[in-house]
Amino acid sequence: MYRSLRGGIATTQPRNGRKVFFKPLNLLAVLLLAALCGLVLGQAGRKPQSSSTQSGVLVSVVVKRDDKSSANVTSKQVAVYDNGVEQNIKNLTPDPSPARIVLLVDNSLTLRADIDRLERATREFAYEIYEGDQLLIVGYDEEAEIVADWTDNAKSIETALKGFRKKGQPHLFDALSAVVEQALSPLAGQKRAIVVISDGLDRGSKTTFEKILADLQANDITVYTVQIPDRTRGAIRRDVPKPKQVIEKLVEGTGGLVFSIDETVEAAKGVCDELRKNRYVLSYVPSSVPYGEARRLLVVGDQGITIRSKSMQPPN
Repeated sequence: MYRSLRGGIATTQPRNGRKVFFKPLNLLAVLLLAALCGLVLGQAGRKPQSSSTQSGVLVSVVVKRDDKSSANVTSKQVAVYDNGVEQNIKNLTPDPSPARIVLLVDNSLTLRADIDRLERATREFAYEIYEGDQLLIVGYDEEAEIVADWTDNAKSIETALKGFRKKGQPHLFDALSAVVEQALSPLAGQKRAIVVISDGLDRGSKTTFEKILADLQANDITVYTVQIPDRTRGAIRRDVPKPKQVIEKLVEGTGGLVFSIDETVEAAKGVCDELRKNRYVLSYVPSSVPYGEARRLLVVGDQGITIRSKSMQPPN
């Protein structure tokens, strides 16, 4: 039996063989224990982080040397601009800590990928994560549901992937909102990322794209995508970005990367390697920035150094 969360109350009613995981604004009781354990581990292994502190703000950034050297990059080789104003960097510190990674997989009926292909794309990550990393597998259509709860056990993930099926419409923005609110927000202070396996189409979400992008940026959660061919073939959509634009804006706005569904091995290795080997935490105290407004954020490196980060800072 799977537990179904309805209005924050756990029952033991199965639903299509999978656990009803998320609905925006509901509490996720099934993950409280995992969150608690994660916080304890975070305190034991590293100093907890947040996107803002009394002394300034912390920003997760990806830092790579073009010559692929493993030498650490220092704050003297980096510049940060908040609302167009260069800021004084306090620290730039490598962050090799374990990651919590949510694989958010589109299970909707008209997706241009069969179940076997979705399983393969997801399975690759189970064999690429580093020691200490954990995966949460979530499939979504009109609802987001747990396929595999937080684990690092590749075999159990493989078994759970048989729960994939295709039906309904893709409520991508609602699924992202629920993942942020109910799975990742309780893990503040840990390295968090979402890998969206989808074409970027949303049909029917109550959550707007602007709202979910702002929430991801406020929580400093990086989004990577494994992009499936657009089922709409670029058709114009009223009041909602085209699927390709959704993919691009999610990635550019949070500092992630786009991979093709045809390169799932490279995607899994690239994401897991980057989260473990190329993540830094940058800290600075904002000065000469407007109060109560979201601001453009730009982090750049010296010649030969490539840096990615989220593109906006939330209001202070």
